[in-house]
Amino acid sequence: MAMRVEPLQIGIDVSQDELVICRDDQKGLTTIENTPQAIAAWLKTLHGPARIAVEATNVFHVELVERAHRRKHTVFVLDGYRLNRYRESVGGRAKTDASDARLLLRYLDREWRELRPWSPPPKGYRALQRLINRRATLIQAKVALEQSLRALSEIRPSVQALLRQMDRVDQQIRKRMLKALRDQGWQADSARVQGIEGIAELTSAALVMVFRRGAFASSDAFIAFLGLDVRVRESGKWKGCGKLTKKGSPELRRLLYLAAMTARRSPAWKDFYEYHLNRGRSKIQALVILARKLARVAFALLKNQTEYQPKIREEGCIAT
Repeated sequence: MAMRVEPLQIGIDVSQDELVICRDDQKGLTTIENTPQAIAAWLKTLHGPARIAVEATNVFHVELVERAHRRKHTVFVLDGYRLNRYRESVGGRAKTDASDARLLLRYLDREWRELRPWSPPPKGYRALQRLINRRATLIQAKVALEQSLRALSEIRPSVQALLRQMDRVDQQIRKRMLKALRDQGWQADSARVQGIEGIAELTSAALVMVFRRGAFASSDAFIAFLGLDVRVRESGKWKGCGKLTKKGSPELRRLLYLAAMTARRSPAWKDFYEYHLNRGRSKIQALVILARKLARVAFALLKNQTEYQPKIREEGCIAT
């Protein structure tokens, strides 16, 4: 048997619970659990360096990518926008774990020379990501506590004391986030993004964190990473409604949605918001469109290192 010269190529579809693996030296697919133990065991079966392509998720791909990189494999993390465009170009319609694994391998085989290999993110990225996720957990717990114990008047003083303690913890997390920004030298970028109506320090910190993590070729790629892009399902003459892919961080999408709720009242964005309402969009849909627009503006400021110049938009020339 001839000895293989080119590295093994592998496409892996990642979900919270499992990995679906498609290799160019095997006809079938392999499925393993998305756990550190299963990933480590599978990587040991690879003899020699490999090229591995995965789609960026919120955090579900991180364990695989970091372990594969440490074992000297070349890893490519593809944003959802790039992969969706490629799926459309090759006529792919099915959206399953198996089809995605095969699509990743096909894309890797044709485009790997043009792709940028993954490298570990800056230390500040991981620090900010952990703080943002932990704050999200805290806020969820606080809201659940308020709702579940609201009717119990006899323990209201104790509940109020607990909520105040949670607020103090929230303030401590915020201070750590600002320190992480300063440590990385990202505070100027954060201040730049805060110039956009509706975006405060937490949202700006999260946007800067994501921007600094990846080399995004366009605002579309940035939006796809955030999970704010829309995927439309089609079959023959049938065309379904567009839905958010929700691939990125749920907490960042929540922060952007809250930012949009504030921005819609500002002179700069009031007409933009009402324009989409007048086109028949629901309030939630209009807010999501506005959140997406705010993220695009933030991306432009960060990429071009320019200051925000608010504009009063005319109804006839509004884009999403």
